[in-house]
Amino acid sequence: MPLEDAWSGTVVKKSRGLLDGSNLYRRVVVRTDQDQTGKLKVDRDLWDELQLGDRLVKQAGEPPRKA
Repeated sequence: MPLEDAWSGTVVKKSRGLLDGSNLYRRVVVRTDQDQTGKLKVDRDLWDELQLGDRLVKQAGEPPRKA
């Protein structure tokens, strides 16, 4: 799921971790309307707001947002 593309989909998994030992990364797995899945990093505010099953919309050139 290239970050520059536009897409919409559903959150199927949320995770966070200290992948490099010092920075906390927040990721979600999204199943798009075209039935593809992909992982993406999201900021803390969006990660805190999202629940499994929530819809995300991504416009070209913009960060993803809750629909």
